[in-house]
Amino acid sequence: MASSTTNPPDPIPSIAQPSPPTPTSTSTPPSPTRGRPPLTTRASSGTMITTRTGPPTSAEILYESSPTDPSRTLSPRRAPPGIEQLGEAARRDLEDQARELQKGLMEIVERVETVKSEHARLEGGNKFLQSYIGELMSTSKVMSSGGGKGKKGGRK
Repeated sequence: MASSTTNPPDPIPSIAQPSPPTPTSTSTPPSPTRGRPPLTTRASSGTMITTRTGPPTSAEILYESSPTDPSRTLSPRRAPPGIEQLGEAARRDLEDQARELQKGLMEIVERVETVKSEHARLEGGNKFLQSYIGELMSTSKVMSSGGGKGKKGGRK
């Protein structure tokens, strides 16, 4: 097959290239009337220092007035009797919980004492059995080495 130097027609039409920007384009430098002002005219965003003797700022007025405005608070305001009732209820709950914990601790202490006494009893029994087994072993060694002849004749 001979190759041709001409390319076949492209089935997909080509996409037009964007035109270069013109002076009437929207890429003009920002002006003070549109968007942020230039850097040299902006004020610093650092800490603001205010004097206490001057007139209150709007932020101070808002801060001082917001606690009295119930719609601005995060939690419901409670009157002192309500707070005292909540405190008493919490105190009673904590005391009940402390009593339950103390009761549980006393039960654990009693159980530990029972286990200790049982351990001591078993320890004593274990020592007795060890000494008894040791005596039996020494007796069986003596019997097997010395008096074995008389025993063999009498045994059947």
